[in-house]
Amino acid sequence: MANNETLSRLKATPVTDLAQPLTAAQIGCWQKEGAVLVSNLFPDNDVNFLHQAASDRFPQPGTLNADETQDFGSAGAMNFPSELAEFNNIVLNPRLLQAVAALLEVKVSELRLSQADLWPKYGRAQKPGTSLDNSDQRIHVDYPNHSLAHPTPWSRPEAVEMMLYLSDGKTCGGGTAYVARRGDSDPAYRWPIVDSPGIGTLDYVNDRTKAEEYLARVKPQISTFRSLLYERETQIDYDFGDLLLYRHDTWHRGNPVNPGTCRFALNVTYRKASAEWISTLHIGWAWSAYHKSKFLERLIATCTLDQRAVLGFPQPQSDYWCDETLAGVAARYGALGMDMRPYTQAHKMRNRQP
Repeated sequence: MANNETLSRLKATPVTDLAQPLTAAQIGCWQKEGAVLVSNLFPDNDVNFLHQAASDRFPQPGTLNADETQDFGSAGAMNFPSELAEFNNIVLNPRLLQAVAALLEVKVSELRLSQADLWPKYGRAQKPGTSLDNSDQRIHVDYPNHSLAHPTPWSRPEAVEMMLYLSDGKTCGGGTAYVARRGDSDPAYRWPIVDSPGIGTLDYVNDRTKAEEYLARVKPQISTFRSLLYERETQIDYDFGDLLLYRHDTWHRGNPVNPGTCRFALNVTYRKASAEWISTLHIGWAWSAYHKSKFLERLIATCTLDQRAVLGFPQPQSDYWCDETLAGVAARYGALGMDMRPYTQAHKMRNRQP
């Protein structure tokens, strides 16, 4: 197995520049190799709060429910939007939005949120032996359950996936492994990227052992190719609060968590607004409306323009705005604190144009 030098040497030091949270080296690593591990991007208070909230919400390691909880996601228990302000603060953190925009080389207003889900992964002494088990994953790419299409060429990335580690890697283990891309002719990234269970006519098999046994039976040439991926993988040595940024077309996999422990991670995805074929992975934001606390409506009312934009709210320059919609949105959100001036002023400027 490869060593972890690629990521560990680029672990972030504290950066205070809000306009550019990532260094040129970190941006270059993500754009060229497909992943980068950074630290100190979020306020300690928010990260610590989320860890405690997850500990309170999910079963403790060693309980029956914990042993049965192995699949991806929180099943709606902790995803965006949340009644926990700290959860929303991290997902919509301005430094995070600036970092993602820098990786995709777009404006923040041209990003769209498509996933934000905090979930536990439990360590066990024995695997259950099912083909869908998430403990020791087969190496894969994530685009099939995010996108209706196939990723664009490497030089035109469409989205940034990320995993915020809310546990200590030295205690929990379970560091993600990935394959760094080595230029356009890298055999590990041959085109098209379809050599994984669940793509095309191949059955979806998640467990590493069962997946590779299945491919050796039905597609031995793919099995041979995938042996290169396992030889090339780099396991990430993460610390509490580290953020792994990667891509929908980066080969990677989840490793087992140490028995008797639980690893919490927040998975977030931002896509380009133009990439409409990349779907929202869990239930949409608007389903949270009508809650008695009105936490979603209050969040939208107090967001910045960029934060509203990444949720799909019409920007001031949108042709959505007219006298009627200005009045309607003001009636819905004005009492909750929304400042309508950016929208009314942009509308006036458009009407002045010949």
